[in-house]
Amino acid sequence: MKAVIFAAGEGKRLHPLTIERPKPLVEVAGKPLIQHIWEVLPGGIDEVVVVVGYKREMLRDFLGEEFLGKKVTYVEQDEPRGTADALKLCKSHLENEEKFLLMYADDLHGKDGIARCAELDMALLVHYVDDPRSFGVVVLNADGTIRCIDEKPEHPKSNLAVTGVYVLTPEIFNYESTRVRNGEHYLTDMIEEYIRYNPMHVIESDFWVPIAYPHDIDRAEEILRGLPRAGK
Repeated sequence: MKAVIFAAGEGKRLHPLTIERPKPLVEVAGKPLIQHIWEVLPGGIDEVVVVVGYKREMLRDFLGEEFLGKKVTYVEQDEPRGTADALKLCKSHLENEEKFLLMYADDLHGKDGIARCAELDMALLVHYVDDPRSFGVVVLNADGTIRCIDEKPEHPKSNLAVTGVYVLTPEIFNYESTRVRNGEHYLTDMIEEYIRYNPMHVIESDFWVPIAYPHDIDRAEEILRGLPRAGK
């Protein structure tokens, strides 16, 4: 099974830490973010497709052709055209797969939740948050499949936040992102069409710390020092 990691963005909200290095190489508790992510990938993942852009050579130098026992394949996104564009750039590496894991090189995750996602044919990892208005919010059908995903709603219909971890099939490439925001096409638009025809279940995360701003790193390190991580 293959995994895709989106690692092309500049990470402007994390300035000044990302002025000299790409966001995936910003350290949390002594290790780059992308290493934290790599360490929670399921054992069944044998190849990781990494979408690179901003300061890509630094990521290539760090990961090499193989990292922690998994082959690394690079896909270059030359312009910031959004996450839908990033996924489409990976199509040739994924179209013959039965399914694949998709993640962002942004956050800290628990190992168990991702492993449970990888056992399913289609899945989205979610996390319960007290105030989900800053996230994509998942609304479920009665059978536990996803009805819709509301992006940063003012009045959320649930407390289940999208963590950015998906298990998808190549059928995702049959759908388009038609809305353009800030010159970018977003994966969420493709997912919304995809789930209309492909029932997708959710798995609740055992551990998730989003990293967007410098103060998030301090918070993440406090959590990592104070709480044992399940599955680690």
